Amino acid sequence: MTRRGKRPRPGALGVLALLFLTSGLLRLGAEAGQAIAREQADPEMGAAEVPEGCRTSEDVKAAIDMLAGREERIATLEAQIADRMQALAVADREIAARLGELESAEEELRNLLTIADEAAEGDLARLTSVYETMKAKEAAALFAEMEPEFAAGFLGRMRPEAAAGIMAGLDPQTAYTISVLLAGRNAGAPKE
Repeated sequence: MTRRGKRPRPGALGVLALLFLTSGLLRLGAEAGQAIAREQADPEMGAAEVPEGCRTSEDVKAAIDMLAGREERIATLEAQIADRMQALAVADREIAARLGELESAEEELRNLLTIADEAAEGDLARLTSVYETMKAKEAAALFAEMEPEFAAGFLGRMRPEAAAGIMAGLDPQTAYTISVLLAGRNAGAPKE
């Protein structure tokens, strides 16, 4: 048995094109027939009167009306789609503008945070320098009043000899607490 090749079936677009072509031919044929009939009509026959054979049948009229209605619905849908596309384009432009504003605000915030961090770092560096230049006994009295975590932060930033003088002036329990905090503050840092 030989296999015959299948012929492709017309798709929806092909059927629609065929309907439009048929509609056009029917309209052309109907109107041409009426025009010819009018020309050949008796002079006594009124212009509004059309011979029976030249009139469009009700089935054809119904098909033409259906296609005209479909054409109107398609035109309405196309207009709605165009409106939606325009609204989406406006929304896209607005989103792009807002994203630009957000990125600009983020950059400005990042710059402000950098300035604030630098100012805070400068303040800490100055205060650390003040504590380093104080006499060890006077600085130890101040450090004894501080919270251990706060004191450990300053001692960790100081030169070792200045920090050692202050630690020597603290009571042993406070010095031990601060030492534990200094030793453990980088314990959670990655090893590799």
